[in-house]
Amino acid sequence: MLRTLQISSSGLVAQRLRMDTVAGNIAQSHTTMNEQGQPEPFQRRLVVFEAEQAQSRSNRGLGVQANVEVDEQSLPRIVHEPGHPHADAEGNVTYPNINVITEFVNALEAARAYEANLTAMQVTRSMIEGTFQILG
Repeated sequence: MLRTLQISSSGLVAQRLRMDTVAGNIAQSHTTMNEQGQPEPFQRRLVVFEAEQAQSRSNRGLGVQANVEVDEQSLPRIVHEPGHPHADAEGNVTYPNINVITEFVNALEAARAYEANLTAMQVTRSMIEGTFQILG
């Protein structure tokens, strides 16, 4: 039963990382310059989940590992805004391709997964307490 708690704990950590990444994407959704002040839009970050490496060949469950990767597939949005301070010679501004609605949906999904892991931990705890009551 302790392994169940470890698996749920890894899920909590992964979903927390996902929430932090979504928050960062939303915060950077209008960033048009890099740290050096050059015109380069922020690149959206994605959290990629994968199963933890198995330490043995038993049929035990595996936790999850989460890694943040830069989304290099999506192209930036180009908006014609001649008065913008970061506009190019043609008056176009390059924005990150971050859809705030999609990010909010991802945040909601991560919150629900976090809650599910908490519930699994609470049920496991109840089972452990019940076992101790039976044993006396």
